[in-house]
Amino acid sequence: MNNDNSARIVEGLRAWIAGAVPGARLPSTRALVAQYQASPVTVQKALRALATQGVVETRPGVGTFVRAVRAARPADYSWQTGAMRAPQASARSVSTALRSTPNDVIAFHSGYPDRELLPERLVRTALSRAARTEAALSRPPVAGLPELQSWFAHELRTTTPDGVSPPTPRDVIVLPGTQSGLSSIFRALAGAGQPVLLESPTYWGAIQAAAQAGVRIVPVPTGPTGPDPAELARAFAETGARVFYAQPHYANPTGAQWSPTLGEQVLDVVTEHGAFLIEDDWAHDFGITTTPAPLAAGEDSGHVVYLRSLTKSVSPAIRVGAVIARGPAHERILADRAAESIYVSGLLQAAALDIVTHPGWQTHLRALRHQLQGRRDLLLTSLAEHAPHAHIEHVPTGGLNLWARLPDDTDLPRLIRDCDAGGVVIAAGTEWFPAEPTGPYIRLNYAGPNPAAFPDGARLLGQAIDQSRLREP
Repeated sequence: MNNDNSARIVEGLRAWIAGAVPGARLPSTRALVAQYQASPVTVQKALRALATQGVVETRPGVGTFVRAVRAARPADYSWQTGAMRAPQASARSVSTALRSTPNDVIAFHSGYPDRELLPERLVRTALSRAARTEAALSRPPVAGLPELQSWFAHELRTTTPDGVSPPTPRDVIVLPGTQSGLSSIFRALAGAGQPVLLESPTYWGAIQAAAQAGVRIVPVPTGPTGPDPAELARAFAETGARVFYAQPHYANPTGAQWSPTLGEQVLDVVTEHGAFLIEDDWAHDFGITTTPAPLAAGEDSGHVVYLRSLTKSVSPAIRVGAVIARGPAHERILADRAAESIYVSGLLQAAALDIVTHPGWQTHLRALRHQLQGRRDLLLTSLAEHAPHAHIEHVPTGGLNLWARLPDDTDLPRLIRDCDAGGVVIAAGTEWFPAEPTGPYIRLNYAGPNPAAFPDGARLLGQAIDQSRLREP
């Protein structure tokens, strides 16, 4: 007697059920044992499988019956619209940068580096070690593990010039990723309805965080070298804003890096208007031919609120970052974080600290520079050969992305669809503009998977650009 043929019984009973009426009783277990020459255990296994699939229902002590198919009543959630009222911020779909894709596509869209660019061995070892410590079972302080606070403060202190008071560990608040820090900063330093200046274009996550915080977004135009200080001063004067969000190093999406002179001019404008500069140093670990020198290191009067992320450089699974702020601003941000998430997982904090203090971390960062440069240059060469209409105005000296301007007559939505159909996923530049885009742009990530496919991806992109420019007579 074969006791491992429940699949055959399931198949036979499904055929019997297909001709039966709802509520019909199935043959008894004894009859099925005899019919299929199987053990009672195997028959019961088949019946449980059918019940799990919703085909039959078992009534203890009575028997097994064909389940009646009931038409599902359409759900009515209209009451929720009245309960919630109109949303305070216009809803945006999840960014293309977060889209998951199958392995057989050429992915230029992601906002994260490929797994090959991560310190995988350090991450696995650190997580295993952290799981054996008190961090796996205890609650960390609200502001973060003191040792990790000290590391973030020391990182900024190493570039602090003479005569400037360096930040202390008490100025550091550890975050579950700097995206949450942006939300807290906008709420704590500006508040709903108040103006906040954002570079345009800028990080899509900052646009979303500002919108969800209910602040009034005021775009400040920026370019390959950063914003014009005169334009920034005008925006402060006209709006009365007290917060300016910017990425001075390897800006997402443009790759721009401010010169030291521009940094000083921006700080002068911010100081003159009694305002805060939110310095988002998201790409601190992704320098290629330059090394970031944070503005926060040279300013000790509390005008710069500094964000540093480890999520992209360490691992997307270890969402740890920090905000460094001084004075009452620090207390307001900490209060918002405590209300929002209470504390950051001590296990993740311990693992992050283990990684960045390991000697292998610096070795990894040195190798990463060369890997990023090779990928960046390969994509640039591929675009120049196969997609010359994708104009790269600025070659970034760090970061993860190229910002490409397309011809004015490009049908951008069609281009995105055609590329997608051809197996190339790209991100439309519209997501990075807090107001109307100033032209058709796309953002291309050179840190994505399978760099060997970059030439093919550029070729398909070039063909799609040409097609998107064809006009009917």
